[in-house]
Amino acid sequence: MTAHSSANPDAVFTVLVHTATWPSWSPIEAVEIEGGDPERPQQVGDTRVFRTGRATSRERIVELVTDQRFGYENVSGPFRSYRGTVELTEVPRGGTSITWSAVFEPKLRLSGPFWRWYLTRFMQRMVDGLAVYAEAGKDRTPGVC
Repeated sequence: MTAHSSANPDAVFTVLVHTATWPSWSPIEAVEIEGGDPERPQQVGDTRVFRTGRATSRERIVELVTDQRFGYENVSGPFRSYRGTVELTEVPRGGTSITWSAVFEPKLRLSGPFWRWYLTRFMQRMVDGLAVYAEAGKDRTPGVC
């Protein structure tokens, strides 16, 4: 899924690594960091717990390339494996192209088409919300880099 933000890659990346902002711009309702603080920038190895409705998911950050890439894996839930990636590309005329994608294998056989349909919609909401939130420059919390 893709979106364009008038914000620069640094601003978009800052929002991504500040997990406490996620309920403000995404369908995620609540977030916590296992053994950590969602108010500080996240790091590789951090495990985040997201709640949306009755669903809970745990995701571990596995890759951070400043202003370029954010990678995570789902470590619980309906998937045998799940790797999500957010790619940020600076646009020559200003702003950032954001691409949110995932490669996964569901635990339940034959549930792949459902999960492709669901995740396509969910990720588009995520990438659209991220683009708009970063444009608004709302992540200017003191102490957050």
